[in-house]
Amino acid sequence: MRFMVMVQGAEDLPAPSEEVFAEMARYNEELVKAGVMLAGEGLMPSSDGALVRFRDGVPTVIDGPFAEGKEVIGGFWILEVKSREEAIEWIKRVPADPSVPGRIEIRQIVTVDDFGDAATPELRARQDAMEAELKQRR
Repeated sequence: MRFMVMVQGAEDLPAPSEEVFAEMARYNEELVKAGVMLAGEGLMPSSDGALVRFRDGVPTVIDGPFAEGKEVIGGFWILEVKSREEAIEWIKRVPADPSVPGRIEIRQIVTVDDFGDAATPELRARQDAMEAELKQRR
C-alpha cells in the first residue's frame, strides 16, 4: 500500500533550526534504509505557486498566495508500507519542533483496482505501461 503523507504548515513558518533539520535528515535516512520512503520533498510557499480552477471545463489560473487557505502543504512523503497503521506508526515518529504546531495528513494512494469495472483490461494495461515507464525514470 502506498500513502501520501502531507505536512501542513503556514506561509509564515520560520525555517527549521539546524537541530530540527538534522533530526529530519536522520529520520528520512531511516525511512530510506527501511525501504519505506519512495519520495519526499519540501515545497516552496504558495506565494510562489499557482492554482488552476476549472469551471465548465475551462481552466482559470490564479497566482499564489492562496488567501482562502489558512494552512498550506509544506512538504510530503510517499511511503510504501503494509497497512494504514504502519504508515501512522512511522509518522508518529516524525521529529517535531516543539515551538511550531504541526499537522500531518496521511492518505492512501488510489490504485487501478479501486475503480472496479470502470478499469477495463485495456485501461489497466495502459496504466501498467505508464507505471513501468515511471519506475524506469526513478
